[in-house]
Order: sequence, then structure tokens, then C-alpha cells
Amino acid sequence: MQNKSYKDWKIESTNLDGVFKITPSVFKDFRGQYIETYNKEFMRENNLDIDFLQDDISISKKNVLRGIHGNHDTWKLISCLYGNFQLIVVNNNKDSLEYKKWESFDLSLKNREQIIVPPKFGNGHLVKSDFAIFHYKQNTQYVRESQFTIKWNDPVFNFKWDIAEEPILSERDK
Repeated sequence: MQNKSYKDWKIESTNLDGVFKITPSVFKDFRGQYIETYNKEFMRENNLDIDFLQDDISISKKNVLRGIHGNHDTWKLISCLYGNFQLIVVNNNKDSLEYKKWESFDLSLKNREQIIVPPKFGNGHLVKSDFAIFHYKQNTQYVRESQFTIKWNDPVFNFKWDIAEEPILSERDK
């Protein structure tokens, strides 16, 4: 019998077709924690046979809002390695019945949840802790010219960000 390290993992559908929430198991003892953050066999068994080839990390301070960006070819697996951030995922597939539908997720070091974002969806995140480490795997090489951007405050979407003041934005995201 094979010892499957991911036997206690959970995968859940979300309100967006094709977007999934994954919660890996966490081993805790007197030394701390051990978390397996990715397992190709688990993904394959859940019909998510994605060949990830690039990992990226961004470290941001409180009230930084990055995104909303995406492209038409890239799958992403998003997680929070430290701190806490709000993640918004939006369907930008003009051929979908769910076009412009979005959902918000709270990702943190504490809950260890991960979000699978399919191609043609955009994502953006707002840092809620003093700082946060945003991690994502992707199945394509990053090419900025292939990306779309949706304004964080676009009235068409009416995003509900967990912030009381103006966020800290890059020029691209203003």
C-alpha cells in the first residue's frame, strides 16, 4: 500500500466554475509545523493535471494592492506563505456565462488555503497584515505583454476590498 502524503488534503469547488480551494494537511509537533504545499499526484487525481513550470513570490507591506492581472493561457496555484491577504479572482472569459463574476478569498499563514486559478481569469490581492508573502506556481512563463489588467476599483465589477483607505498601487494598477 502506498503512503499518500496528501491523504488529509481537501479540495473544494468555489462559486466560480474552474476555480478550486485546496487545503493541504499540516503536521504539527513540539518543533513546529511541516506542510507539503504541492503534490502532482493529488492534482492529477483531482483532474488538475497541470504542468507547473515557474514559481513566483511577491513580498508586500500592509495596504499594498497588486493586480488584477491574468492572461488567456496560464493556470496559477496561489498561496500565502506568511501574513494575510485578500485574494480576488474574476472570470475574464468573454465566452463564459460567468463572465465578470468574481469571488473573494482570505489566504493566510494560519489557514494554509490555496486557490487554483484557471486561464482567462484574473487575480489581485490586498495585504491585510503588516506584510505578506504571496506565492504562486504557474504553467507558463511570465510575459507581461500577454496580460490583461482590470482596475481594482472598476465600477462594473464593484469589488469589495477589505480596506478603509486608498490602497498602495503600482502605476500599472492605478
